[in-house]
Amino acid sequence: MKKLIYFIFALAILVSFSSCSRVDPNHVGVQMVNYGKNGKSDYTLQKGLVWTVLPGTKLFEIPTWEQKGEFTEENSEGDEIQKTIHLKSSDNTEFSTRITYSYCIVEESAVDVVFNNSHLGSGSDFLEKLENNVLEVRIYDILKETSREFSTDYLMSQGGSLRYEDTVEILVTNKFKEIGVKLVSFSCPLEFSKKVTEKIDQRNEVNTNIGVLDQKIAEQKKTNELEELKTQQMIIKSRGITPELLQQQFIEKWDGSAPIYGSAPFFIKPINK
Repeated sequence: MKKLIYFIFALAILVSFSSCSRVDPNHVGVQMVNYGKNGKSDYTLQKGLVWTVLPGTKLFEIPTWEQKGEFTEENSEGDEIQKTIHLKSSDNTEFSTRITYSYCIVEESAVDVVFNNSHLGSGSDFLEKLENNVLEVRIYDILKETSREFSTDYLMSQGGSLRYEDTVEILVTNKFKEIGVKLVSFSCPLEFSKKVTEKIDQRNEVNTNIGVLDQKIAEQKKTNELEELKTQQMIIKSRGITPELLQQQFIEKWDGSAPIYGSAPFFIKPINK
């Protein structure tokens, strides 16, 4: 009888353990009970062994380390390649970018992430589905909306592309935060077609040439003014030094005292005592 009791007890323990799931290290567990009928209150953080035998119970295991993400697509051979995103600037010029980003799920926001996206399933591919159906959709919307705020000239000017990338990164950071995800890194370098690049280069060359011509015109104007001054100076010299001119120069330099040495100018009359 005792052996039967021990056997039943051991079997119960075995069933109990087989009905449990363990949250792995460096993971956060979120358990859903009662099919989530009561909303967010049916979702709780879990660690270690978690009882999952009851109907309507699911355990979501989410890694807490940094996750790498990028937009991908299948090529004609069925291989995964990095996807090129096509966008348009405010002046309707098309340009493209390739996105790479990384993120992580922090423990404090894990319940929100799972609760808002539990329809994606609870399997090991939960984060992959989160990337494809939530994160990258938000990134694409931000890229598309922001590109319409910048002109092609600005984007191709010095620092323009970097300003665009910084603006997008800030917007993505805030959007991810609303979802419960922390953005760790983000990159969206811009690429323009050869035709657009050549057009901008030609425009810049024209502007440069105009700037050089403006500089030459200003320089020639100053040269003409200098020549005119020299001509006026030569005319004055050719007329000779008149008594009136000599008188004017003396008055401009005179300190008001009678000269001690030499002869006084003719227009200074001596004072008779």
